[in-house]
Amino acid sequence: MTLDARCKTGRVICISKAQNKLSWVVNGQIQFVLDARFGSSKLPTRNGSFKVTWKSRNHVSSIYGSAMPFSLFFDGGRAVHYSRSFYEFGWAGTSAGCVNTRDYEMTGKLFDLARVGDKVIVY
Repeated sequence: MTLDARCKTGRVICISKAQNKLSWVVNGQIQFVLDARFGSSKLPTRNGSFKVTWKSRNHVSSIYGSAMPFSLFFDGGRAVHYSRSFYEFGWAGTSAGCVNTRDYEMTGKLFDLARVGDKVIVY
């Protein structure tokens, strides 16, 4: 996995749209990597440097009514979270701007490790 330079210091959820991957990185060392799926052209996942602003273990979208387990919010209503749809149907779909993962256990581990204030880099 090739890391953006902004991912090489501190505690970072490093998200590569080109590689369809999310890495949990601590002080430049990749701890683990997850598959990641993103928003559509109508509801894109924005690139940029963000921070985890809040966490919700069993979140349900107030807009779509869909389950968003292990939500790590970083850009308004956009979050990194487990997606059952991504698990079941793979790359066929998109999110509504969130970063979807499909490994329930490892997304739970990321949720437990990540803290409010940790960096989120989307590139």
